[in-house]
Amino acid sequence: MVDIIPGILEQEWEMIEERLRLVTGLVEWVQIDVADNTLIPNTTFLDFAKFKAYSDKLSLEAHFMVANPEKYIKAAADAGFKRLIVHVEAHDPRLFLDQVKYEDVEVGVALDGPTEFETIEPFLEEVDVVEVMMVEAGFAGGTFLPECVEKIKSIHSYLPDLPIEVSGGMTEKTARLVTEAGASRLVVNSFLFNNPGNIKSVLEQLRAV
Repeated sequence: MVDIIPGILEQEWEMIEERLRLVTGLVEWVQIDVADNTLIPNTTFLDFAKFKAYSDKLSLEAHFMVANPEKYIKAAADAGFKRLIVHVEAHDPRLFLDQVKYEDVEVGVALDGPTEFETIEPFLEEVDVVEVMMVEAGFAGGTFLPECVEKIKSIHSYLPDLPIEVSGGMTEKTARLVTEAGASRLVVNSFLFNNPGNIKSVLEQLRAV
């Protein structure tokens, strides 16, 4: 069964907290998108300490859509985040991977929708997970890019045991496409939270693809 990870990309703590409450007890992991208007033209809530209250109820992962993610490592780890994901498009992903070793966290590397597989290939053997964006990173509700399915296949063929997480444009139909290509974790935002009264059934629907 595929793992479903709710994704939260918000600027206000009140909205983040509402969504955390909606999924507490229904999922194990939640992804928090982090943006500071450096790598993508968007800014999210950046006070990591606020998440500490939820770190014993949910396993939190941070998806750093920022140019210099290394400056957020300690704040996220101190707040109880258990997995930190750097974008290969960051200014120096190698610096992040070197510095994150000092924290007790899982490490991932992410590939934006328009970026080619070859860009991420040198990092794959030293991370716990790879995240393939199925949209262009930046905002919730992006357009699904079907050509990204080939990148999932390439990664799965190269390292069959490496967990592949996908994010962006997830619906029941696209979830089936990416899992058949080799994805094992689905980060879901709009498709899940656009129906807040129907969270449990949407999760069950996606887990059954």
